[in-house]
Amino acid sequence: MKKIGKGIVRFFRNILLFFDKWLITPLTKLILKIMRLLKDLTKNFDKVSSKKSTLLIISLLLAFIVFIIIDQESNIMIDQYAEILPNQPVSAVYNEELYVVEGLPKEVDITLIGQRRHIFLAKQSPSKGVSVDLTGLKPGNHRVTLKYTQRLRSLDYKLDPSQVTVTIYEKVSQNRTLTYDVLHQEALDTKLYISNAEIDRSEVIIKGAEYMLNDVASVKALIDVRNIPNPKAGEITVKDIPLVAYNNDGKVLDVEIVPKTVAANVTITSPSKEVPIRIIPKGNLAFGKSIKSMDANISKITVYGAQEAVEKLEQLEVEIDVKGLDRDKEFNVTVKRPKGITEVSNKTMTIKVTVDNSSSKEIENIPVGAENLASNLKVQALSESDRAVTVVVKGSEDAIKDITANDITAYVDLTNYGVGEHEVEVKVTGTDLKLAYGSKTKKIKVRITQK
Repeated sequence: MKKIGKGIVRFFRNILLFFDKWLITPLTKLILKIMRLLKDLTKNFDKVSSKKSTLLIISLLLAFIVFIIIDQESNIMIDQYAEILPNQPVSAVYNEELYVVEGLPKEVDITLIGQRRHIFLAKQSPSKGVSVDLTGLKPGNHRVTLKYTQRLRSLDYKLDPSQVTVTIYEKVSQNRTLTYDVLHQEALDTKLYISNAEIDRSEVIIKGAEYMLNDVASVKALIDVRNIPNPKAGEITVKDIPLVAYNNDGKVLDVEIVPKTVAANVTITSPSKEVPIRIIPKGNLAFGKSIKSMDANISKITVYGAQEAVEKLEQLEVEIDVKGLDRDKEFNVTVKRPKGITEVSNKTMTIKVTVDNSSSKEIENIPVGAENLASNLKVQALSESDRAVTVVVKGSEDAIKDITANDITAYVDLTNYGVGEHEVEVKVTGTDLKLAYGSKTKKIKVRITQK
């Protein structure tokens, strides 16, 4: 036991000797050196600090440091103490069933003033927004103050504008007939067409200030083709169609419409018709040349579009430019759609024109008719020579040999002509468009009288 006890005492003694050698003794020496150094510095500092010039320099340095710190702090305070919240919605409290309010802005700007952290919290926390209480105000003009409700009382705020002048009107109502418009018809397949729409109601109620309702010229249901899922020929029910009120200039008016939306049964059709193609040459060929034949790769074409336009169309005219043409030529033509036609079965076609030497033929005693004369007037030729003309027909020999008077029409255009005697230009047309027609008598004299 004694040996064990001596061993333990020896172990702890060695530990103490180790700490004494490597930790306590070096630290003690270091502290003594620092104390001697401080003592020397204190003596030197006392010598220097006792001088007036040294104290003056130190005072100036301290003042400059304080100035820099204060200036930086003031800039930070200015930058962080204000923030603008733009376009904040405005709500009004009033009896919407009885009154209409005008002049109230839909949005205002709010400037929050306070500490940056408070502004941050204010932006994150919900508020009641900007409001104005119009309860109890009668019809007329009123100067009212807007208010902003914020939960944090540590912030100040400014509104722009903070006061507005509003006009309060009594709300009246009127019944109006409801019609419809089709929007974005071009989004529909070109072979389809909206021919009709039956709205689930014929009248609606409009509400608002009386002067505004008097300006309403029409109320329409706007049927947007883009909102029709998978449109195809047949009847489709479209719901939630918005209603809009217009004035005579087509401007949308801000009035209340009851109901706000309607439903409609929309009829989609695909009117079509096959019509012949009529080739019309434009321009004069080279001197001494005429068109012998015009052959197209297709003679008929199917057109699609509005029912009325399709029914009205008897032929599809295709123009080619033959100005200065002196030899055979093949034209690649893009087929143009007439008004009301949305699609054609062939978008392009090829026309081969054969050119021949020009010949001429005279057809006598072609009677001269009158066109575009006002319904309350009548016309007569002044002489026998003014009643009929001789027409010169030019074209290829094969084309003109069988031409007769029945194929030619001579007339005068009396648009804008009134009572009296007039000398009018004679115009000539023919059934064969390959030929050129002209009257030997360029003008005739006519007398226009009242019926």
